[in-house]
Amino acid sequence: MTTALARPAGWRARLRHALDSDLAHSFLTSPVAIAAALVALLCIGGALFAEVVAPHRPFDLATLDLADARLPPAWLEGGSAKYLLGTDDQGRDILSALFYGARISLLVGVASVLLSMIVGVSLGLLAGYVGGRLDAFLMRVCDVMLSFPSILVALLIDGVGRALFPDAHATLAFAVLIFAIALTGWVPYARTVRGSTMVERQKEYVQAARVIGVAPLAIMRRHVLPNVMGPVLVLATIQVASAIITEATLSFLGVGVPPTSPSLGTLIRIGNDFLFSGEWWITVFPGAMLVAIALSVNLLGDWLRDALNPRLR
Repeated sequence: MTTALARPAGWRARLRHALDSDLAHSFLTSPVAIAAALVALLCIGGALFAEVVAPHRPFDLATLDLADARLPPAWLEGGSAKYLLGTDDQGRDILSALFYGARISLLVGVASVLLSMIVGVSLGLLAGYVGGRLDAFLMRVCDVMLSFPSILVALLIDGVGRALFPDAHATLAFAVLIFAIALTGWVPYARTVRGSTMVERQKEYVQAARVIGVAPLAIMRRHVLPNVMGPVLVLATIQVASAIITEATLSFLGVGVPPTSPSLGTLIRIGNDFLFSGEWWITVFPGAMLVAIALSVNLLGDWLRDALNPRLR
């Protein structure tokens, strides 16, 4: 009985402590951060629960009717209340396609950032802690990677993957796309973590761990890594928006996700063919969705950077 009563009290204490923290105060006093979080939650929630919130199944061929193709938004002449934001050239509901397309864009963006973060943080820890020739070699690799535009590297890797696996399953196509975006995305994490690790390895707690015989790998994992993750989280938040835009660019160029699973970039490319013929809604609404996601995530990243850096308060 005592345990059952203490458990809710413990949760209330943790919640009160979280709301009283500097991070929560910074968020609650920033109208820009609150607005960006609401927009991001709406977009991400609509993407994750597309089957529930979408009024139609836009990529189910059995539900499409070509007689409903190119219908304008409901508030314009010729529009239908059945399709709030209109339809595309195949009769697909634009609003429903936005939810499903945003899901693909977010999936590729988040997965590529996670892969970049794992590789970059690992290499940055090694370079900063070990130093010497390993540090010099890894940093020269970073310099080489930074000398190539990321979009060109992604185009090259994606093109090579499609050439090697022309009949690949959609899952493999997604994996190639994620790898292509992450190939250059790990460099900022490696350089950031390397600099922070070089500072941390000179501090007393690291020296004490060395003296008592703690293995270097354990020192990096247990002691150094938690103290360098602050800048990494800020960088990851901003990189999500960049990865989503890169994926949209590749899909717009026709080398992104498979046509059977169109993302926001694919929807923009489809609508671009009809932009000058008057069907502006086919490309404008996917473009607005992409801008809303990227802008809200970038604003949250800027707020998180300022909140975690006491010098900027």
